[in-house]
Amino acid sequence: MRMNRSQVTTRGQEGVRPGREAITGSGSGSGSGSGSGPEPGRRRRRKRRDEPEFGSYYGLPVLNKPTWEGRDIAGYFFLGGLAGASSVVAAGAQVTGRSGLRRTAKLGAAGSIGLSLVALIHDLGRPARFVNMLRVVKVTSPMNMGSWLLTIYGPAAAVAAASELTGVAPAAGTAATVGAAVVGPAIAAYTAALVCNTAVPAWHDGYRHMPFVFVSSGASAAAGLGLLGAPLRENAPVRRLAAVAGPAELVISQLMEHRMGMVAEPYHEGRAKIYLRVSQVLTLAGVFGAVAAGRRNRLIAALSGGALIAGSAATRLGIFNAGVQSSEDPRYTVVPQRQRLEERRAADEWTGPSGGNGAAAPGASGTNLPSDAG
Repeated sequence: MRMNRSQVTTRGQEGVRPGREAITGSGSGSGSGSGSGPEPGRRRRRKRRDEPEFGSYYGLPVLNKPTWEGRDIAGYFFLGGLAGASSVVAAGAQVTGRSGLRRTAKLGAAGSIGLSLVALIHDLGRPARFVNMLRVVKVTSPMNMGSWLLTIYGPAAAVAAASELTGVAPAAGTAATVGAAVVGPAIAAYTAALVCNTAVPAWHDGYRHMPFVFVSSGASAAAGLGLLGAPLRENAPVRRLAAVAGPAELVISQLMEHRMGMVAEPYHEGRAKIYLRVSQVLTLAGVFGAVAAGRRNRLIAALSGGALIAGSAATRLGIFNAGVQSSEDPRYTVVPQRQRLEERRAADEWTGPSGGNGAAAPGASGTNLPSDAG
């Protein structure tokens, strides 16, 4: 059917039978025959929001899948968090005279950061790539800043552990312990900034909460290490740390997923779901054991510590796999972008040309009359 000029009005197309000549996405001003209904523009936006298909060309992913090796990078995240938090525990143990806890935390921090560097370099392919990142200082690059943090923190943790083992240069060991404790929280947190700085939806959209998840998870693992290696008479601080850090990790993780909306779906699917469920069970079991019997029973304290460490590792594996899964489905990239676009359009319509809170600009009151100032 050829449409003539008389069928087009300011309210859309008149006299067109839906199902044959109607154009997809256009709104008819006649509505259901009553002559009233939403204006065409608003109707079209609601249609786009409710569309069932959110795909890309031939269903291919919009983003390239992360090329990071899961065991290397998730291990790098976990070991860095364990090391950074353990250095803080070590400094506290040294101040309070808990020699067993101090020794456990210092050795654990040095060993963890060493293994973390091995995992990172293995994923990079060759050590020269890590060294090349130190050629510049770029504060806007989490990877560059992380490389410098590792370069500062690693030697400090190693000197603190070596002094603890040998008893040589105790003053240098104390200074290194303080230095590692100062940089430790940044080591535990910067990997969250690293993943959130990517375009991967399940990582990027959690940027407000991810650093708190990583830090609390690292603190939970450090508490577990202290419970595993320190004598009962010295483990009171790490028992209290476990009682705070473990629940904090679980609560903040749930809050992050709630605030992310549909982008949090990959956290409840596939491998990510399995790892995160395991993490929840192990963390709760570790906290309960540490609080209930960790001060009286050496075996329960050690088992609780092992559960907290394994739970923290499972958290990193779950987050890593959720990111990979979200990058493979174009919905998690396309739908949030469309929603943000609709929100901006709605905000522009509400504020009007003047930019005020719904106030119309002079001469734009809907009557097309000139303003009084004219």
